[in-house]
Amino acid sequence: MNNLLTTLLFSSILISTLFSTSSYAQTQNCSAFAFRNNQIFATCNALPLLNSVLHWSYHPDNHTVDLAYRHGGVPNTDWVAWGLNIDGTMMVGSQCLVAFRNSSGEIHAYTSPVSSYGTQLAEGPLSFNVPRIGAEYSNNEFIIFATLELPAGRTSFNQAWQNGAVSGQALTAHVQSGDNMRSFGSVDFANGELGGGGSSVTSRQRRRNVHGVLNAVSWGVLMPMGAVFARYLKVFKAANPAWFYIHVACQTSAYIVGVAGWGTGLKLGSDSTDIEFTTHRNIGITLFCLGTLQVFALLLRPKPDHKYRLYWNIYHHAVGYAVIGLSIANVFEGFDALNGQKNWKRAYTGVIIAIGAIAVLLEAFTWFIVIKRKKTDSNKHTQNGTNGTVNPYGNGTHQQA
Repeated sequence: MNNLLTTLLFSSILISTLFSTSSYAQTQNCSAFAFRNNQIFATCNALPLLNSVLHWSYHPDNHTVDLAYRHGGVPNTDWVAWGLNIDGTMMVGSQCLVAFRNSSGEIHAYTSPVSSYGTQLAEGPLSFNVPRIGAEYSNNEFIIFATLELPAGRTSFNQAWQNGAVSGQALTAHVQSGDNMRSFGSVDFANGELGGGGSSVTSRQRRRNVHGVLNAVSWGVLMPMGAVFARYLKVFKAANPAWFYIHVACQTSAYIVGVAGWGTGLKLGSDSTDIEFTTHRNIGITLFCLGTLQVFALLLRPKPDHKYRLYWNIYHHAVGYAVIGLSIANVFEGFDALNGQKNWKRAYTGVIIAIGAIAVLLEAFTWFIVIKRKKTDSNKHTQNGTNGTVNPYGNGTHQQA
C-alpha cells in the first residue's frame, strides 16, 4: 500500500513538473521572440489555434494598444487576418487587420470591417481608429504591426483570427471547418489574459453537422442498402414478399430523413447567402425531385401482370440507380465543401466500400443460385420430356395407334 501511495505521489509530481516545464517553455518561446525592428512588447500569448501568437503593450494613459499579430506556417500566397469583435463573438462583425502579398510582391496591410460571411475583406475604416498598421513576411510567417485606439471604457474584447488563399488579387474564403471555425476567443489587454476559443461549437456549425449526418445516413447509406435488399433478397423464394417491404421501409425512411437533411441545407443557405456551394446545392435539389418522383411512382405501381409493368420497372430502376449514384457523389461534395472533416469522409468511404463489397459477393452468389436453378429446371424439363415420349398421352398407354 505504501509503495502504491509513493508511486502515485511521484507520478503526480512528475506530471506537474512536466506541465510546468512545458508552460514555462511556451512562455519563454513567446517572449523571447526577436522582431526585426527590435520592437519589444510587454505581453504575449500563443493563440490556441492556427499557429498564431499575439504580442501587445497596453497604454492606459491614452487607452491605446501597440500589437503584433504573428501567423506562422502559411505560404506567402495566403492572407492572414486578426480582429476585434466589439459586439459579437466570431468573424462576422469583426474589425480586422489584414495582410497579404499583392501583385507587386509587397506585403500589403490594411483594415477591413467584416459584415457578412461572404466578405472578400475589402479595405475600409474600422469602428475605432487605427493610427498605424504595417506587415512583413519571413520564414513562412506573416506579422501584422498596428496601433489601436480602443473603444472607451473597455479593455476586454472578443477576438478572431483567420487565414485563407489569395487568387489573383482576390482574397478567397477561409476553410469552413476544423480549426478555422474555432479560431475565436477573448483578450484582455489590461491583465494579459486570453479566454474561450478552440473548443466551442456554434449553432451554425451544429446545423452543418446535423445536415451532413442526416444526408449521409439517408441518401448516402439507406438508399444503397434498400437497393441491395431489393436486388438480392428477392432471389430467395422464402424472402418473398418480405424483400419488398424491407425495400420500401429502407427507401421511405431514407426519403423522410433525407427531406429533413435537405431542409437543414435550405436553412443553412438562407443564413449564409454569401457562401454558395453550387454543385452540392444543385445535386441536392435534383435528388429531392427524383426522390419525390420515386415516392409517387410507388403509389402508381401497376400489378405484376399489367401490360405497363415492364415500362414502370425500367423507369423505377433507372431513376433509383441515378438517385443512388447522385447521392453518393453529393455526400462527397459535402465533405469537400467542409474541407476538413477527413475522419467523416474516411468513415463514409469505408461504409460505401463495405456495401459495394457485399453487393459484389451477393451478385456472384445470386448468379450461382440462378444458374443452378435453371439447370435444375432444365433437368426436370428433360425428364418430363422423356416420359412424354414413352407415354405421350398420359394415362392412355393402352390406346392403339
